[in-house]
Amino acid sequence: MIVEAKHAVPTATPAKTAWQRGRLLALASVVAAVLLLAHEYVPNRWGNLGSLVQTFLPWLGLAVPLGILAALLRRSALAILAVLLPLAAWIWVFLPQVRPVEAAPGDLTVVQHNASDANTDVAGTAKVLLAAEPDVVTLAEVSGDRAEEYTQAFGEALPHHETQGNVGIWSKYPLKGAKAVDIRPEGSDAPWDRALRVVIQRDDVGVAMFVAHLPTVWLGRGGFQTESRNSSALRLAEVVNAEKSDAVIVVGDLNAVLADDAIAPLANLVTAPTTGFEFTFPAVFPVVQIDHVLARGATVTEVRALGKTGSDHLPVVAHIDTSSS
Repeated sequence: MIVEAKHAVPTATPAKTAWQRGRLLALASVVAAVLLLAHEYVPNRWGNLGSLVQTFLPWLGLAVPLGILAALLRRSALAILAVLLPLAAWIWVFLPQVRPVEAAPGDLTVVQHNASDANTDVAGTAKVLLAAEPDVVTLAEVSGDRAEEYTQAFGEALPHHETQGNVGIWSKYPLKGAKAVDIRPEGSDAPWDRALRVVIQRDDVGVAMFVAHLPTVWLGRGGFQTESRNSSALRLAEVVNAEKSDAVIVVGDLNAVLADDAIAPLANLVTAPTTGFEFTFPAVFPVVQIDHVLARGATVTEVRALGKTGSDHLPVVAHIDTSSS
């Protein structure tokens, strides 16, 4: 008697439905939404992760178009629905910045620019800056002969000037009380000459101005390296806080976005416009605004980026209402 062996017929695995596919994509959308809404709770203990997230926070909005594309490729209804979370979070956080608002006029126009020590096109750079019809121009990464070249290029339009180390100010109004400001990072033994305080004298009204260039940050093996910048920002905040003038303007390359809680000691002392994304670095494809014009006892009514120069930064022009002091 021959018994035929019975082979088990494999059962087909049911295909996943559109609501079962794309769970990882949906999770990624949830994470992006959480980071947008709770970025201030991201700790800095792991390579300054919190500062890194806050520096590039607006770009988390890319989770929406990328999430939609991935969801369509995956044919996942779950992932498409989940994309609504970062979309809603981004709108909640940044709607005030993208909502069109007519800027109030100001009585002082300030142009700020990290001109770059590698930028040899002084005449071309000066032309871009002067086209904004500034009352004051502040520059970083200019010193010695290069500062003299800018003085000649600005000419009679900005006849008053002061420099300190690698920062300087050129003004149509007289400048008084120029002095260096010590913002050397804690523990640094290197020469540090990157901040200046002057008083812009208009009639009988003086406006104190601080021009500063904070230390560079970078991504390395240890994460987002911001310690020197944070220390320098704290020292600048102490000086600004001690300033007795009614109206104070703080300008410069701060190497930080204002959303970064690491520079909150300084950012909390001043105000800036809350509309628009005026990214300034890198000039070839700007992704962050690290060049700022801020004020205390005055109102910065508008800040916008200017066109390219020979620098790796874009300049910014700000209109300031000093009558609110």
